Amino acid sequence: MFNGIIKNTGKINKIFKGKKDCTLEIVSNIKFSKDEIGSSISCSGACLTLENYKKNLCRFYISKETLSKTIFKFCKKGDIINLEKSLRFGDRISGHFVQGHVDTTCQTKTILHLGKSWEITFNLSKNYKKYLIQKGSIAINGVSLTIAKIVNNGFKIVIIPQTLKQTNLILLKKRDHVNIEFDLFGKYMKNFIK
Repeated sequence: MFNGIIKNTGKINKIFKGKKDCTLEIVSNIKFSKDEIGSSISCSGACLTLENYKKNLCRFYISKETLSKTIFKFCKKGDIINLEKSLRFGDRISGHFVQGHVDTTCQTKTILHLGKSWEITFNLSKNYKKYLIQKGSIAINGVSLTIAKIVNNGFKIVIIPQTLKQTNLILLKKRDHVNIEFDLFGKYMKNFIK
């Protein structure tokens, strides 16, 4: 479980591609210990297992299922990845509960600069609109954000300067894909009502 408050990023150093899966090697300043091998790390919103690390290099395995549901199918060497360690019992929750179970990807439609903030509109398949809640939480590339407005073919968010500074969202361009995880409680409520 994560809270979507990103304080570390990393850069893809190598990609080891198999026929149906791959392994990522990421360069980052985030510190790991031997005890953390096998633990869950949010990598741009996808919960991946830390396989190994050496100094500033860390490795993560990505299964066929994760590749099919995430932006990692498009990733390349040099891409910046948001990194977050899993929460410890008693940690402060500043964002919202994020599982790292990416629901889908969507595409950036427009980016509007509002002073130092950015208003970004994302296109989203109609199949997923039922999970959008005005002023509700959403995780984009693992970042806890608030839905500012629901529009015909998607939704809008506003990103403040501090979040832009600390995450890979500052690198977004029109038509870029992002990982999306809808609010955990909203998904459960939708399922119970159904």
